[in-house]
Amino acid sequence: MEFDLLDDYFPGESRQFITDGEGPITKNDNAFELCAAFIENGEKFFSVVSKYDDVLSDVLHREGYKAGDTLRLVLPFLKAFGATNQKMIEFSRSNILLVPGAKRTMRFVRELMQSFIVSTSYEHYVSAVCDAIGFPFENTYCTRVNLECCRIDSWEEKTLKNYAREIAEMDIIEIPVNAKRIEDFSPKDQRIINRLDEIFWEEMTDLASYQLILEVNPIGGDEKAAAILDVCRRTGIGIEETMYIGDSITDVEALRMVKEGGGLAISFNGNSYAVRNAEIAILSPDTVVTSVIAETFHKGGRESVIDLVENWSVDYIKKVGYVHDYLIKELTRIFPERLPIVTKITPKNVGEIADLSSKFRKTVRGEAIGALG
Repeated sequence: MEFDLLDDYFPGESRQFITDGEGPITKNDNAFELCAAFIENGEKFFSVVSKYDDVLSDVLHREGYKAGDTLRLVLPFLKAFGATNQKMIEFSRSNILLVPGAKRTMRFVRELMQSFIVSTSYEHYVSAVCDAIGFPFENTYCTRVNLECCRIDSWEEKTLKNYAREIAEMDIIEIPVNAKRIEDFSPKDQRIINRLDEIFWEEMTDLASYQLILEVNPIGGDEKAAAILDVCRRTGIGIEETMYIGDSITDVEALRMVKEGGGLAISFNGNSYAVRNAEIAILSPDTVVTSVIAETFHKGGRESVIDLVENWSVDYIKKVGYVHDYLIKELTRIFPERLPIVTKITPKNVGEIADLSSKFRKTVRGEAIGALG
């Protein structure tokens, strides 16, 4: 990845806050929603390709492929069905669904620490979200896309539409527990994987729109980890003083790197991929909990957050004394009877927490988006 390393150097800060966008800030899956809006039977089309993404990145570990590359695979199809840069911008601006409290939380954490968003989402959407929450776009890392970089003829448009219809008619691949090879999948799913391989890596390669697949580099997997390292270079703050929040398969490497580096790795309404690579799980319909954790981290560091989570209660939050009274009042106003689940993830409870978080995620973001990797 290529970044400007010294243009935005921030001296004198001791800790920093980095978060994914979709999930911890918004309820959207923008790429899924774009496909649903532009592509015929686009919800099913995207779901099939997204699960194929999980197979290639997490099971088969296909060389040159990483989690989140779904966002480059769907681009030729979006273009064939009439999407443009301007339409992507307009759609994104009109369909932002913020997690309750997100605008307030992101403003609050910016007052505490240097703050960044590292998102797999297209730049059109991330820019729109930044405008909605008053966050500086220059403090974001996201997937750069220019749909106007290539022109396609009518025959190519028709070809891509036929492929899209074929893909949308496929069953969604089921990943067996502990699968490591394609032979571990059912015969039916092996055929689907092989057919998708043919479409994406053989038959489409001569199309003009394949330039989008070749040139677009989604910020997922290792790219998210690299973005965090770049943030550390920009700020001069180490991984051990970094708080990172993620929720999906694209966050695995980032969460793992922060956790292993002594920082604070948090799953916010995460799926099993995120939970299994984080240290703390938050299950909450409102981001006020993020604010509480962020202020505790800012003032006391990772160990203070772990201590707070292990004694998670309003009384203990007050006792520790790191959190502003107005924030405690806001927390109890939103959750007057019982605080949302905030727990340390251990080898003993990781399976249970992964199941709980995955189910809760669907209540917050909807069944279709919540089920995506």
